[in-house]
Amino acid sequence: MKPLFTILLAFISITTFAQKNFQGKAVYMSKTTMDMSRFGDQMSEQRKKEIMARMKNFLEKTYTLTFNKTASSFKEEVSLEAPGASGPSWGRSNGQGSIYKNTKDNKMIEDVEQFSKRFLIVEEMEQPEWEMGTETKKIGQYTCYKATLTIEDKNIDFGSIFGRRGRGNDKKKDPTNTEEKEIEKKMLNVTAWYTPQIPVSTGPDKYYGLPGLILELNAGRTTMLCTEVTISSEGLLEIEEPKKGKEVSREEYNEIIKEKTEELKERFQARGSRGGGRRRN
Repeated sequence: MKPLFTILLAFISITTFAQKNFQGKAVYMSKTTMDMSRFGDQMSEQRKKEIMARMKNFLEKTYTLTFNKTASSFKEEVSLEAPGASGPSWGRSNGQGSIYKNTKDNKMIEDVEQFSKRFLIVEEMEQPEWEMGTETKKIGQYTCYKATLTIEDKNIDFGSIFGRRGRGNDKKKDPTNTEEKEIEKKMLNVTAWYTPQIPVSTGPDKYYGLPGLILELNAGRTTMLCTEVTISSEGLLEIEEPKKGKEVSREEYNEIIKEKTEELKERFQARGSRGGGRRRN
């Protein structure tokens, strides 16, 4: 308990002397790996490498987290695609999406556009059950402490949707069936490295709730690493709450996107079957 007490004492000391308008920006590099084993022997290793190369813009991204003592906004830095680059259209940012978190109001809003519609996914920020560790490491000039968390992964798995074969396997699910919900629930192991030297309880993506800024995060197949931090006490950084879009819960948004994706998939399957019929004639 002594090392943990030391961490909290350091956090309290830093917070006490921190300026009232403490604020700044942090830049994160994000990398995600793909599970190519799902294709098994159906695809050559060369083909798998080609797919990974073409998906690079989707799997490797840069984000900026703008923060003050109580609010933050996490936004992707969008650059022009290189010639010949490609990736799934639902994975590309339109330069307007963001994740807004406000620890004072306990509110998180994800601003996202999908299928040409704007959504504001509103969630209540409950305190995550982080397991505080005593292990430390340096990230740049900052001393960081390790914390771990296991949570339900509520993100949509597009790969599993498009990976289903044929309509016969798409069984209608009973939303009241609790056993089905338990089977579908996916858990995600998260490791965070945070620094009490930057006394804000936020971090990249949807993560927060530690006594210091999260500088590195490992969640499933995704790693986010802070490459630059700028602290400023002058002027006022604008962190605006997103207002434009249809307000939905996380569950409502996931259901809408799943339905739209299934419709798109069936449309492609219908086109393929019609094209195959013409070729046979």
